[in-house]
Amino acid sequence: MTATGGEREADPVRRSYDTVAREYAERIGDELAGKPLDRALLTALLEQRTGPQAPVADLGCGPGHVTGWLAGHGARAVGIDLSPAMVELARRDHPAAEFREGDLRRLPAADGEFGGAVALYSLIHLPPAEHRAVLTEVARTLRPGAPLLLAFHRGSESRHLTDWWGHQVDVTFHFLDPDTVTADLTAAGFTLRARLDRAPHPHEAETDRSYLLAVRS
Repeated sequence: MTATGGEREADPVRRSYDTVAREYAERIGDELAGKPLDRALLTALLEQRTGPQAPVADLGCGPGHVTGWLAGHGARAVGIDLSPAMVELARRDHPAAEFREGDLRRLPAADGEFGGAVALYSLIHLPPAEHRAVLTEVARTLRPGAPLLLAFHRGSESRHLTDWWGHQVDVTFHFLDPDTVTADLTAAGFTLRARLDRAPHPHEAETDRSYLLAVRS
């Protein structure tokens, strides 16, 4: 079977996150403790989810710390990540949540399965030209009226890493324009409800961040 262009592009990202998975979990796994704004936005998403029994998805969940937080606050939480190593760590460290290995382009989820979703810094590894199609795929998995919270680095540049914490990787971070992402959300069937911009915390990379909260129409 011949790999598609998207699958070939995903392979370096998958391998890179497999390589840094354990150190990533050690460095990032407790980050929500120092991010009250993120916790507030996640709380707002939980309060707006469609149906208390519908699961909430964490798309690009990494080591599962956000998924675990959602599960700890009363949600049926499902984390999805491209990296098998990340999914393995997430299952080990957050047994109250469910985790699946999968690609944002072809989510391992049924139509309308989720009552809400978060995608924190996961779109940034996909070429911006693919975002509209990816958000349409996300919309497929959400119930009507379900909220979606996005977070990303704000700007117009792309940064390619070959070394990450001393590990050899091959991964690109795309900085995004909130107006462009909003247009992609609208085209994918979402309605924007709120936008928030912030500066980096002292312990973070020195990049400006944006959050968009939208609902599936």
